Amino acid sequence: MYLHNLNPVAVEFFNLKIYWYSLAYIFGFLFCLYYSKYLVRKRMLNLDINLVEDFITWSILAVLIGGRCGYIFFYNLEFYLINPVQMIQIWKGGMSFHGGLIGLIVLMFFYSSSKKIEFSELANLVAYTCPVGIFLGRTANFINGELIGRPTNGSWGVLYPPENIARYPSQIFEAFFEGIVLFIILNLFLRSNLKRKFQ
Repeated sequence: MYLHNLNPVAVEFFNLKIYWYSLAYIFGFLFCLYYSKYLVRKRMLNLDINLVEDFITWSILAVLIGGRCGYIFFYNLEFYLINPVQMIQIWKGGMSFHGGLIGLIVLMFFYSSSKKIEFSELANLVAYTCPVGIFLGRTANFINGELIGRPTNGSWGVLYPPENIARYPSQIFEAFFEGIVLFIILNLFLRSNLKRKFQ
């Protein structure tokens, strides 16, 4: 059984704190950018490389705004109606995967329409690259001790103080299956003959 005592702060300079969760977003987007450009160069994505850079830039805003709005509306609306100033204080935490996904889908719809490109091509770009971002995000959730799982008596249980009940490390399960496993499956599909049958 593991006692969770991880520090959510990765680096601290004087009063400036850099959190693991912030680094997960940064490195997730960087991976999406460089891996998408690699897929374009290898002609696995039918997109212009300059367009990819532009889309990733806009997707950062879409995910951040969508993730924040999703957290506000889905999880804590009453609090933010009373404290509206804190809606923009994202450094205090509070992002929603569902909201970020909705923000990204809305961006994909308008971006594909404005640039006269296939929506499916942007969807492919997102599908092939985002699992790594999910892996990093769920790992950061584990470090933060949030999104904890159900109680368990198993040896793999994690104690999250101040609780005295061991819980499943659901964040690690999600990081592995939604991140690593999904990335491998999708990219094997991308490189196989199956992809041509679905085009």
